[in-house]
Amino acid sequence: MTFNQEFNQAWDFVEHTGISIFLTGKAGTGKTTFLKYVREHSTKRMIVVAPSGVAAINAGGVTIHSFFQLPLSPYVPGARLQQRYDFSKDKRRILQTLDMLVIDEISMVRCDLLDEVDNVLRRFRRHNLPFGGVQLLMIGDLSQLSPVVTAEDEAILGQYYKSPFFFDSDALKRTPYVTIQLKQVYRQSDMNFLSILNHIRDGKPTDADLQLLNMRLNPGFRPDKKDGYIRLVTHNRMADFENRTELNRLQGRLYTFDAVIEGDFPEMSYPTDSHLELKVGAQVMFIRNDSEGTYYNGKIGIVHAVTDNGEVEVECQGTAGFITVGPQTWENTKYKLNEKNEIEADVQGTFAQIPLRLAWAITIHKSQGLTFDHAIIDAGRSFTTGQVYVALSRCRTLEGIVLATPITHNAIQTDHRVDQYIDHQEEAAQRSIEDLPRLKENYYKQELMSLFDFMPIQQQEDQMMRIFIGSLGKTYPTLTYMHKQAVDTMQKEIMAVAQKWLQVIARMTVGQLKDEAFQQRVKDSAKYFAAHLHTIFDDVLRHSGEISVKNQSVAKQLHNTLDALKTNYNIAYRLLRRIGDVGFNLVTFQQERANAILGKPEEQTKPKAKRKEAKTKSENKEQKKPKENTHEKTLLLAKQGMSVSQIAKERNLAESTIMDHLVYLIGEGKLPMELLVSKERANIISKEIDRIGLENGMKTIKESLGDDYSYEEIKAVIVGTGKRKSPES
Repeated sequence: MTFNQEFNQAWDFVEHTGISIFLTGKAGTGKTTFLKYVREHSTKRMIVVAPSGVAAINAGGVTIHSFFQLPLSPYVPGARLQQRYDFSKDKRRILQTLDMLVIDEISMVRCDLLDEVDNVLRRFRRHNLPFGGVQLLMIGDLSQLSPVVTAEDEAILGQYYKSPFFFDSDALKRTPYVTIQLKQVYRQSDMNFLSILNHIRDGKPTDADLQLLNMRLNPGFRPDKKDGYIRLVTHNRMADFENRTELNRLQGRLYTFDAVIEGDFPEMSYPTDSHLELKVGAQVMFIRNDSEGTYYNGKIGIVHAVTDNGEVEVECQGTAGFITVGPQTWENTKYKLNEKNEIEADVQGTFAQIPLRLAWAITIHKSQGLTFDHAIIDAGRSFTTGQVYVALSRCRTLEGIVLATPITHNAIQTDHRVDQYIDHQEEAAQRSIEDLPRLKENYYKQELMSLFDFMPIQQQEDQMMRIFIGSLGKTYPTLTYMHKQAVDTMQKEIMAVAQKWLQVIARMTVGQLKDEAFQQRVKDSAKYFAAHLHTIFDDVLRHSGEISVKNQSVAKQLHNTLDALKTNYNIAYRLLRRIGDVGFNLVTFQQERANAILGKPEEQTKPKAKRKEAKTKSENKEQKKPKENTHEKTLLLAKQGMSVSQIAKERNLAESTIMDHLVYLIGEGKLPMELLVSKERANIISKEIDRIGLENGMKTIKESLGDDYSYEEIKAVIVGTGKRKSPES
């Protein structure tokens, strides 16, 4: 596939703007190729999701419901889950550092599901922006399969949405996005076949189209196994009949697996047969993802054996060995809105069964996104929009198609709501493409301005001051005064200055912003704000984390606010120092922002030598001398009784650097370990190190000890007790 104009335009929007994109196009125009290109080449942090297991695997991602941990019930706008989202720490960090969310097969995503995703992202990111400020890349073709909506769901959704399609999502309507349509078809090269597909896609096939297509009709066709034909049908019951027929053709023992059903689990909701029958040699499909990624919903294989303990061994193409699978459990969960407009979950029953089903035939829904050389298509009973088009467009050639039933005008359906949307988006897309240079410039400018956006820090410090004044003023009067001072100083030295500086940036063009002289101003400004933030918050944050609060409600409020303030302060401080050293560019800024949130070690800011040159022994000694001197200077000041903050101020170094010096000196035996950690605390830390082991890393030890213990204390114990040689600072 060559990069055409639309491909390049879509890439420009993805990589060089923050604007969301709806990438569409006919079947075979390279939408999947574009997704792969983005995954391989974009510098942005992204996740890829899709509405179904098969679509998610094809896109190299996960299902929307599994990643965002969403219920299967309809989402009512404005509703919120009663319980907090039970997301792991790692998943929260992924969401917080996310630049772009890719949603494949967007045509099958319901509007309410998109609003649920918006709800989750705003909870863990910027609550005042649609999708938490994350850029969306939505990929799909609205002329293909539409969202699945039951009559019960439609009765609920109809009260809140114009249609079930993704474009009627409330959150998406608040999101600026562009539509890019890929036009060059690569899957098929036969112009006659392409013409037929285009007419069917538009819902306007000619009599000549259908006549040519129905020449492929052969109801009694029996394929040879080596030809690799797969049957695509419209209904599950048709696939079941085909699979039963093929199973009966196999010789050998018939194995039966009965589901274990407890509580209320309606038969219509069974994920697979309650009485599953298999034979060795049967073609099967996995209907569930396993936690280790060994198999996934939609994976095809052949039954190799059934073990004595009732497990099934499946042989899959491209998988080494056999996949052994036993019973899995599904839950029947009902959801309802309570008086507080919260969604309550109630597990009413369970269904346990081998997660397999026969798969000589599959439904057209499950085939979306796949490509076949040979297919038997039984689409004469098409019941939803796009079904015939999806089935036919899976095939590379007209000659590779065998029709089991004739295709008539009645089988080809379109939706007028989709037609109206597409007409509107084509006009909007052209305007957006013309506006691309301005959007790229705005993106650069917005990212630069976000570096100097200190509003979250100010808001959290305001909240800290209110907590101290309202609940802790009498107990901690000095600390309360320090927070008052921090608020005042923040307003005068940070917010007021930043506001003027942001106005300067807003007036500049990108060319002016990238000018060498202005880049120096950016570096100087970053250093200014870093230094002042450090002066304002270093002492007050440390002391605030050392106090003990008996009232649990106040303690919880203080902990949450302090944690948020520390996080945002640390991220801002690290970013400002980094940009102050190297200047601003998008890639460095975005990578460093993600690293700061994830807590990854900072990169060295000193430029690397362009070439290596041999050094004499005397030159090497001269290079090492400053490092030894810097430790000695810190040692001298520490022996004079100066505190860490006093030494840092005296030497014009960061406190973290001074702490590293002290740890080094403790390891060298030049300072007592008690300088940084008491004997009692050292005892506790030492036992935890022995229990966990240094090979598992300090992070694991720190998490086990809790927030009351610092990394510096752990380092001091490690080197002070001889568990490991002191690190170089």
